[in-house]
Amino acid sequence: MVELLKRGREEHGFLAVKAEFEAEGTRPDELLRLLDLARAAKLKVALKIGGCEAVSDLLVSKLYGIDYVIAPMVETRYALQKFIEAVRKTHTFEEKEQKHFLFNLETETTLDNLGDMLPIVRAAACGIVFGRVDFTLSRGLPRTAVNERAVTDDVLKVARVCARENIELVVGGSVSRDAIYSLRMARAVRLDRFETRKIVFDANVLERPHTEDAIATAVAFELEWLKNKRSYYSAIASEDQQRIAMMESRAGASTRDAA
Repeated sequence: MVELLKRGREEHGFLAVKAEFEAEGTRPDELLRLLDLARAAKLKVALKIGGCEAVSDLLVSKLYGIDYVIAPMVETRYALQKFIEAVRKTHTFEEKEQKHFLFNLETETTLDNLGDMLPIVRAAACGIVFGRVDFTLSRGLPRTAVNERAVTDDVLKVARVCARENIELVVGGSVSRDAIYSLRMARAVRLDRFETRKIVFDANVLERPHTEDAIATAVAFELEWLKNKRSYYSAIASEDQQRIAMMESRAGASTRDAA
């Protein structure tokens, strides 16, 4: 896994390894293992916290030196303000300067409210992550429509706002080779980074000829991570099997002796 990450950093624009306390439900031990892998490969770490006001998650992000912090499902000016206030509560000015704070735009509601949210976004220097899968589903479309022109047009709408207002823009959600054309369209307007489930890319990789290889390397890392995770928890699940059998035998013997 470390070698895949190193190759990704050196050849394919890998910037960070990503974990998620929200839908993915990254466990504390998994986060520590991802941190070890990222540091060994000299990559940054992105963490999606559990909500706009997840103070404990923000404290964790500070404790472990997370570089990119993303708040999910921020649909209104009020929710964004709650996120910014939680960041202020948990981070000093110097600490805030050392990392990037972003919020997920992943529903039609957020897109409709974006104009109202912009003054807070500008004041807090907060970035936007366009979550294409949830956004597509929020429009009542199937997940398979994520690369259709209607969704891409909405990504471009946000990209134009970010270009005008100088706001960081990241795009994620079912990023595969099929997404490259749409991502390149966004890059032509404004796109700083894009991400798969586990890897954050520098968007300038889209200007290179082998973008498919970059995404394939990210997929290979995620597959190895999932297989390693399966082996890790399987080992934990089976580590006491021998003692369980012995204790069951003793319990059975005690029952017979009592009879």
